[in-house]
Amino acid sequence: MLSLLKLFTLMKNNRKGQGMVEYGLIIGLIAVVVIAALTLLGPTIRDLFNDVNTELNNIP
Repeated sequence: MLSLLKLFTLMKNNRKGQGMVEYGLIIGLIAVVVIAALTLLGPTIRDLFNDVNTELNNIP
């Protein structure tokens, strides 16, 4: 019983992977924001590039 309690205490105090998990969550959140922004702004950006392409093709 004492060794089981000691194991739980060691597991509770083990924080080696905590920083990597936090970085992973931050990267995941950034990815979600970027995907949402591209989904919402994608057509507008596409139209802008098409307009620029059209104007460049019309230069004599």
